[in-house]
Order: sequence, then C-alpha cells, then structure tokens
Amino acid sequence: MNPKLKELLGSRKLWASLIGAGAVFSSAYLPDFPLSEEQVAEFVYLIVAYIIGTGVESGLKARK
Repeated sequence: MNPKLKELLGSRKLWASLIGAGAVFSSAYLPDFPLSEEQVAEFVYLIVAYIIGTGVESGLKARK
C-alpha cells in the first residue's frame, strides 16, 4: 500500500471529519435521524475542536 495513503487512512483528523460529515448528511436526508439540528451542530463543533486540537498537537510534535 502507498505510504501516503496508509498515513491518510490512519489520520484521526480524516476519520473525525468523515464522522462529522456523516452526521450532517444523515440529519439532512434521514427524516428519522434521532438528533435535532442543534444537537448535530454542537456535535460538529466538537469535531472541529477535536480536529484543531489534533492539528496543533501534530504541529508541536513536528517542531521538536
């Protein structure tokens, strides 16, 4: 397997963003989705904060 692809598939930021996008699309297209729009928005904010934190962590590790 290509090392870049392997690194991408192991990325926590990628998986978090896919989960967030899945929640947004599910709430938009599935009428029986159990979360309200506000709850999905708060979940996405949490995912964004996680991605930013992971990016900062990666950046600080690269500096050392």
